[in-house]
Amino acid sequence: QLQAFGGGLVQPGGSLRLSCTASGTIGIYTMGWYRQAPGKPRELVASITRYSATTYADSVKGRFTISRDNYKYMVYLQMNSLKPEDTAVYSCVAVLGRSEYWGQGTLVTVSS
Repeated sequence: QLQAFGGGLVQPGGSLRLSCTASGTIGIYTMGWYRQAPGKPRELVASITRYSATTYADSVKGRFTISRDNYKYMVYLQMNSLKPEDTAVYSCVAVLGRSEYWGQGTLVTVSS
């Protein structure tokens, strides 16, 4: 079971750190953050493999950083230089093979 938290209202140019907590070990999973804005399809924002290799959507490269702490069963998304177009519900996912485990999302609103 996964639970994302840390969202909120932030001004453009600001920062937020999202956290995703798991009820069990995540060491063998690829972990990811997705987001979905109203009226738009779900988008993969960032992912991190069990070996800590990372990938990012072009729209967030250089601004967002994904990290993991397997001992604490946690995954993080540090978001800097936020833009209004980053407004969305952010959800975390654990992937192993063809199995996916999703948690409830957290809303991030970037607005002045």
